[in-house]
Amino acid sequence: MKDEFYAYIQKLQDHITNALEQVDGKAKFKEDLWERSEGGGGRTRVIENGAVFEKGGVNISAVYGALPSSMQKYFGVKDCDFFACGLSLVIHPKNPMVPTVHANWRYFEMYNSAGEIIDQWFGGGQDLTPYYLFEEDAQHFHKVCKAACDHHDQNFYKQYKKRCDDYFWNSHRNEARGIGGLFFDYLKKNETHDMKDWFNFVTEVGDSFTEAYIPIVNKRKDISYNAKQREWQEIRRGRYVEFNLVHDKGTLFGLKTNGRIESILMSLPPHVQWQYNHRPEPHSEEAKLLEVLSKPKDWV
Repeated sequence: MKDEFYAYIQKLQDHITNALEQVDGKAKFKEDLWERSEGGGGRTRVIENGAVFEKGGVNISAVYGALPSSMQKYFGVKDCDFFACGLSLVIHPKNPMVPTVHANWRYFEMYNSAGEIIDQWFGGGQDLTPYYLFEEDAQHFHKVCKAACDHHDQNFYKQYKKRCDDYFWNSHRNEARGIGGLFFDYLKKNETHDMKDWFNFVTEVGDSFTEAYIPIVNKRKDISYNAKQREWQEIRRGRYVEFNLVHDKGTLFGLKTNGRIESILMSLPPHVQWQYNHRPEPHSEEAKLLEVLSKPKDWV
């Protein structure tokens, strides 16, 4: 399973980076191969200062070895080895009318002292963070997510959409990070789905990413914007940073397993603002976004 999934994310990385380069038309992804001293490594690809994308990363990794003591406590196990692989991406466009997007798809195994698998699961999802709300874009993104889910279980979209809304919630701000999408974790063998079923589901969601995001970018990337709108984008990016550094489990896992810091923090945008007690004008487009972020909405 781990070999099959790692082969999948290698091909998916190629597909996504090629698609994003075509949209940008100027910048190319730079590749950085790295190794982890405790075992494994990865292939980081970063795009910067493009015509469309200000900064973005599409990274894959496969790491293994002894599970650190901090993570043993987190999972409630002792003296285990682990293997984890996945693809993680974050794309920050220049134009504030184009949303930031995040996605990841991952697989995890734990082993006993005899090297036998004692636990395994899939996780992942994809979510959209707009700075200006175009409802048709939110509907498109969620329709693609729902279609990928419905091929496997009619209940998946509702279930994993709610988990996404719950997870990407800045509790210290009492607002969502964005307009959501899908989030799932600990997808394990059960009475109705074996690991191959979960593999098929997670890979279909991964395959849907470019269909969910690229049409939105093409529709909005050439809209004109002013300095005030750019300022709003940078203020909202600050909330994005707050979530990743305060709440995100993926960031925590990477730091606690001695992950590569440049890859872990590639999700952070290059230009961000924190203004004291900033509040948009009532009934403005900026205020409209905050209304939606204060209460998750059903888009399909």
